[in-house]
Amino acid sequence: MMESNVAKSGRVEDGSCSKFNTHPALDFKRILRVCTCFSEWVFVFVFHLNKPLSFWRFNKALRSVSESSSTMTVTPNISINDGNLVVHGKTILTGVPENIVLTPGSGVGLVAGAFMGATASHSKSLHVFPVGALEGHRFMCLFRFKLWWMTQRMGSCGKEVPLETQFMLVETKADGEGGDDIYTVFLPLLEGQFRSALQGNERNELEICLESGDSDVQTNQGLCLVYVHAGTNPFEVITQAVKAVEKHMQTFVHREKKKLPSFLDWFGWCTWDAFYTDVTAEGVEEGLKSLNEGGTPPRFLIVDDGWQQIESKPKDSNVVVQEGAQFASRLTGIKENEKFQKNGHSEQVSGLKHVVDQAKQHHNVKFVYVWHALAGYWGGVKPAASGMEHYDTFLAYPVSSPGVMGNQPDIVMDSLSVHGLGLVHPKKVFNFYNELHAYLASCGVDGVKVDVQNIIETLGSGHGGRVSLTRSYHQALEASVARNFPDNGCISCMCHNTDGLYSSKQTAVVRASDDFYPRDPASHTIHISSVAYNTLFLGEFMQPDWDMFHSLHPAADYHGAARSIGGCAIYVSDKPGNHNFDLLRKLVLPDGSVLRAKLPGRPTRDSLFADPARDGTSLLKIWNVNKCSGVVGVFNCQGAGWCKVEKKTRIHDTSPGTLTGSVRAIDVDVLAQIAGDDWSGETVVYAHKSGEVFRLPKDVSVPVTLKVLEYELFHFCPLKEVTPNISFAPIGLLDMFNSSGAVEEVVIHLASDKKSELFDGEVPSEFTTTLAENRSSTATIAIKTRGCGRFGAYSSQRPLKCTVDKAETEFEYDSATGLLTVTIPIPTEEMYKWLVEIHF
Repeated sequence: MMESNVAKSGRVEDGSCSKFNTHPALDFKRILRVCTCFSEWVFVFVFHLNKPLSFWRFNKALRSVSESSSTMTVTPNISINDGNLVVHGKTILTGVPENIVLTPGSGVGLVAGAFMGATASHSKSLHVFPVGALEGHRFMCLFRFKLWWMTQRMGSCGKEVPLETQFMLVETKADGEGGDDIYTVFLPLLEGQFRSALQGNERNELEICLESGDSDVQTNQGLCLVYVHAGTNPFEVITQAVKAVEKHMQTFVHREKKKLPSFLDWFGWCTWDAFYTDVTAEGVEEGLKSLNEGGTPPRFLIVDDGWQQIESKPKDSNVVVQEGAQFASRLTGIKENEKFQKNGHSEQVSGLKHVVDQAKQHHNVKFVYVWHALAGYWGGVKPAASGMEHYDTFLAYPVSSPGVMGNQPDIVMDSLSVHGLGLVHPKKVFNFYNELHAYLASCGVDGVKVDVQNIIETLGSGHGGRVSLTRSYHQALEASVARNFPDNGCISCMCHNTDGLYSSKQTAVVRASDDFYPRDPASHTIHISSVAYNTLFLGEFMQPDWDMFHSLHPAADYHGAARSIGGCAIYVSDKPGNHNFDLLRKLVLPDGSVLRAKLPGRPTRDSLFADPARDGTSLLKIWNVNKCSGVVGVFNCQGAGWCKVEKKTRIHDTSPGTLTGSVRAIDVDVLAQIAGDDWSGETVVYAHKSGEVFRLPKDVSVPVTLKVLEYELFHFCPLKEVTPNISFAPIGLLDMFNSSGAVEEVVIHLASDKKSELFDGEVPSEFTTTLAENRSSTATIAIKTRGCGRFGAYSSQRPLKCTVDKAETEFEYDSATGLLTVTIPIPTEEMYKWLVEIHF
């Protein structure tokens, strides 16, 4: 009925949106009330009138409709009322200017989200629109502290919102007991050739910074500059918001729909911190051999920067920039350099192919990735280089956006702004990637780590702006990867801009923070916290990558524990011979596989608005799930972070104190879904570092005390009542960081017409009951598990026997704690799943 009414008033019925009735007396308010329910019509209405619509008239009409909500068919959860942005009845922003307009988004039932737009009196390539004052609400935001990377910032007023903020979550507390807190997410978007970011000013106003990156690309308005979405579960709100934007923009794909490359489930080694650009074919061989000999075989290999053919640039004594001169080096060919060509074999076999063949055939490496920059190399591709003339490369000089310039200067930009970058013509960039990747694939390479991606945003002038150029490059890259690397073999790196994120339809792995810096003591705590908070946003687009680390390092345990629950690939960059195999064996099984958690690891709900890097009081808690359990990692990350005054990461507290916090089962946000409908809420908790095992009643917390750079991993295993007298919870491999990640499946089999029998009729104690050894079996618990070593479970009673793959095996049972342990042998097959059966 609604469709026919609108069609009669002027909407053409063939799907075209170009012929609306444009009579001067058109009733804007009437149509806008319809648009409140059907947001697509708002877009049609605004952009497809034969006569220009005054944005001011549109805004006032929409405000008028909002203010007379009693006549509306649907009441929006997000609206502008009396100059305030109101979310679920709570005022978030005050003093919203008249030129800010809100367009309802699509939702099920009541409208869940809205798009925020703005208009200006003149067309420009860069606008800053105040959208209202933010005061008295805690927020967490992610901003680019340098061109390449984001980190977190917490605050409670607008002036604390940094430049280049790309994600923002605001908390509104419930009025009283029993009410729900409201979480509102702000996502600055891409619209046409423009990109939005958020920032604050000294008047506590939140601002939208809208820019094209090309002085010839101008506008005076935008309807969908920021998407606003709200609800009572912050994790669901974020996911729903990104999916709503996915549906609206249709330029990217959510992580859940993407193919994850197979290397994620295997241990890896990267050459970067081992050799930097001095990597050689011999060095690759030494590194693989060294890790294999220690019993932690790498099954994927990343040959990082240093394998390509590049020009050598002599230093210019007349140029001020010297330290970064190497970043201006340009690619001169798509094949490997001379360091990889000395293979002692037939010249008909390329050196790179020989390296890959050696890795796969002699060291059982499954996946080999190699590094290249999005522009080819740091300084791009050398114009008119022999054999590369057809790429139509030309020198371009990057220009950073004002927001990036206002945060941290960058040595790469300093270098390239002087020396220039060899930019492959956008229309030829697919040919460049395809020829490069086809050659790599012919050598047996399985994928690429594509670095320095955000440099493209600085080169948009003359190419339709930063969004257009970035999208051209990303589309070409993904098309080439799809053609040449069938396992979706691509890792995105130095890529934390929304230009790229909102243009990613295929790439499924993203480096989630600035680098692991082995020699920078200020970097280790902020590395862990930055990855966790960045993952709240990045994890909606791709699987976060926590970067390589050193296993032989003062902070190695800290880094290893965090990665074990991050849901990420686990790989090191150890120099050959410099390994801590005791640590690595907590991460890597003998077949080279890892126990990877199932989701991107994120901060727990009570960590979202605390500042575990700077406030001196908060521990960082990160949650994730395995197939049958949840896990919470607790880390003391205090003492260092990015400093807006010195514009760098620095230590701000040389002796951060010992902190105490607590963990609960509900810190694992989806644990109830893992446990199933019949779960009582009680868990068995295994603390990895202390080795403690205990039952935890519903809603009870566990205290934890940590010094800086200390951690603990708590595995929350839902307790199941097998019979009225037997309670059971599998834990997993006790000596692995992600212990419960070993458990693949649990099935309970009850013997028919049997009841649990108690030894001598005793009443069971709170924790354990000993059964008569000569009784018949009443229940069997069948567990499928991977790996080897000490397998642990909680049992309220001592079992009759335990078997592994139907062979009876010895077990130990601690009646004081209920811990049952069985030793599982090393399997002869990769990814083998043992059948462990516990008989009662």
